[in-house]
Amino acid sequence: MQNRRKPSWIKAKIPGGPNYNQLKGLVKELKLNTVCEEAKCPNIGECWGAGTLTFMILGDTCTRSCGFCHVKTGKGGELDWDEPKRVAEAVGKLKNNNAYITHLVITSVNRDDKNYESACIFAETVEKVREANPDIKIEVLIPDFKGENKAIEKIIKSKPDVLNHNIETVPRLYNHPQISESGKTRYVRPQAIYERSLDLLLKCKEEGHSDMLTKSGIMIGLSESYDEILVTLCDLNDAKCDIVTIGQYLQPTIDHIPVSKFYHPTEFESLKSYGERIIGLPHIESGPLVRSSYHAEKQVLKLAENF
Repeated sequence: MQNRRKPSWIKAKIPGGPNYNQLKGLVKELKLNTVCEEAKCPNIGECWGAGTLTFMILGDTCTRSCGFCHVKTGKGGELDWDEPKRVAEAVGKLKNNNAYITHLVITSVNRDDKNYESACIFAETVEKVREANPDIKIEVLIPDFKGENKAIEKIIKSKPDVLNHNIETVPRLYNHPQISESGKTRYVRPQAIYERSLDLLLKCKEEGHSDMLTKSGIMIGLSESYDEILVTLCDLNDAKCDIVTIGQYLQPTIDHIPVSKFYHPTEFESLKSYGERIIGLPHIESGPLVRSSYHAEKQVLKLAENF
């Protein structure tokens, strides 16, 4: 299978600006890990300029093998129980150095070997950051914890401002085999369950925490149909999801699932319009370069008026 050339609209802006430059220097100095840099996010300049920063906790090895993801897979190592304190201290140091931070996203790899323990670290990170930096909005981008109620409840009780769990794709493609350019058989989310992810999002609204915003995201360009995208948006609306992000899937390497289609910006605009006006989702961020944390700070400000 031949590699498809990216269209002209898949072009990231060169990052820059005073807040971006300051954050970049401080992150390097403090030896912090950010998904923004690790994943080479195309929106890093815009997000850092707006004061949104994403930390990745629980190590760099994922226990799952999603066919779209470039994070290395394998057995997770020992959990770092001092990590919550260090993240809070790092955010404090960044602010003390006059870095402009308004919205912090905390995410992680999957640790299916230690779901409850990893949820405890997530929750403590939220609590420590809020204790030291009460003005910062906190968003968690969490795994599904294999549906373990204790783990999910631990996250909910930490009261993040936004709870984000990505559905990633349409249900048919979770375990649908696709062949990479290198000849490997890959699946989008082989260890995940579509309904379990929807249940997680709905649970957060039904557990008496309706004031907490919930969020999810999908990638398109993985061989889904347009109708399947609309059905998935309907499912997210049924799960009472407040914010949905829709972005173009970009193939990390030839070992990953190939891009089936590059959607035009007008198609992304159409999905946003249909999802908000017809389906009834409160807010959709949709565009070729949209990623999970894109405009995260603006989404919260916009929707906070309704809560």
